[in-house]
Parts: sequence; structure tokens; C-alpha cells
Amino acid sequence: MKISIILPAKNESGAIGQTIEHIKQLNITHEIIVINDGSTDSTQAISEQAGAKVVTHPYSKGNGAAIKTGARTATGEVIVFMDADGQHDPQDIPRLIEKIEQGYDLVVGARQKGSQASIGRGVANALYNNLATYMTEHKVEDLTSGFRAVRAEKFREFLYLLPNGFSYPTTSTMAFFRAGYSVTYVPIHAAKRVGKSHINPVKDGIRFFLIIFKIATLFSPLKMFLPIAVVLFLMATGWYGYTLWDAGRFTNMSALLYTGSVMIFLMGLISEQITALMYKDNQ
Repeated sequence: MKISIILPAKNESGAIGQTIEHIKQLNITHEIIVINDGSTDSTQAISEQAGAKVVTHPYSKGNGAAIKTGARTATGEVIVFMDADGQHDPQDIPRLIEKIEQGYDLVVGARQKGSQASIGRGVANALYNNLATYMTEHKVEDLTSGFRAVRAEKFREFLYLLPNGFSYPTTSTMAFFRAGYSVTYVPIHAAKRVGKSHINPVKDGIRFFLIIFKIATLFSPLKMFLPIAVVLFLMATGWYGYTLWDAGRFTNMSALLYTGSVMIFLMGLISEQITALMYKDNQ
């Protein structure tokens, strides 16, 4: 199999040269492609000097946009996505490829305990993993890891779903599960990145919160809406029982809760049908 390595990079001059050299030493790759996402430092020059093919965005479009550019540019049958900042060890690449050769369509490098950048991000990722496990009914070990190997043809089926920001790993993983493709995990250790992180705690904290809802709506919206509808229905019934016993009447609050329960259920049902249409070519 021809293997393409995609390195999305924005101002990663401190680590990208060494990362490319370590990948080349493996002697298993067909091509190394650096997507220079509007860098203002010497990322492009260092990458070219190290022997990588460089595709440059005229301005920063986001990590997800760089991933999509890389997927469109790659000529290999298997694509390996990894960070250019030194967090991911190129020595783990053969372990990901081995799983692809065993028949898996997506192999994710699952970061082990101690690999998270901060306690807050570790807690957030644990929340994502548990929610994704509930949605897919499969054990999800690391939903947001950007170190992954994938069959190129199948990954390109979902390019239109991928956001231009940082949540492409979440979206692509859930899309593969929803389409019925085979997904597995390989344990890895992520080192501390070289240079400054591009993640803004406030802005990206809100974005990560929204990802939780995106996970649900991307895979099976009814699994998110149905429990909420059931809770509202039980609250309405409980309140109606209380007011019937206490005042002998049906109150506006009970009517509001019953109406909300039905509306949320119908919203989930409609969303489920829309989601099915999104994946109709992959059923």
C-alpha cells in the first residue's frame, strides 16, 4: 500500500523539520505532505528543505481545512494524519498501518493517561469519549486524537462533513461509525508539544461544549433527544399527579411540560431522518 503522511502546520518551524526527518527514517511512506496553513514563520522553507511536499494556504483556514486539503492532495491508498509539533511519535506509524492491513478502515492513536495537555482537557476528552461510547454502543477510547490512519477513499466520502476548525477528529470518527466502517484504537503516548498551542481556552472551551451536541446529532439525534423528552414527560406526569391530588385540576405547567416533551421527541425523530439521508450513499 502507498502511504501518504499529512502534517497540518501553522507556525511549527521549531519541530516540523525533525518530525519529517523521523518519518523519513521509517522508509515506509510514499509521500510526506505538509499543509502550511498560512504560517508567518519559516515552516514552509524548513519543510521543503527536509524533503516534504508543501501545499500552502494563502491565509490560515483552520486545522480541519488543512486536513481536507491534505486528503485531496494525497495520492496514497492510506493516509496518516499527525501533528507537526512533536507530540506524535513517528515510530507509532507502523503500528497504525498494521491495523489497516488487518482490515480496519480507521485506526486512531489513543492517548494514554498522562498524555493530556491539561487536567481540564483530560476531563473534557473523557466526557466526549463516554458520550461517543453511549451513542455508538462501541468503546471509544479517544474521540479527539489527531493521530490516525485511514483508508483514503473512505475518508474522502466525508470531507463535506468536516469543519474547518479543530473538531475534524470527532466528526470523522463518528462518521465512520455511522457508515458502518471498522474503527479500532492503538495506545500511544503524546509528548509535550514544541512551541505555543493554538488553542484558546475560552473560545475553544465553548467550541468543545458545542462538539458534545454535534457528536449526538451527527450519529443518532434521537439518542440525545429521546431521554430529554422522557424526562419532561415524567416531570409533566408527576406535576399533574401532584396538582390533581392537591387542587383537583390540570395546570398550565403540566400542559407546557407535556407539549415540550412531544416537541423534543418529534425534533429528534426529524433529525434522525435527516441524518439517515446524509449517510444514504454509505448504507
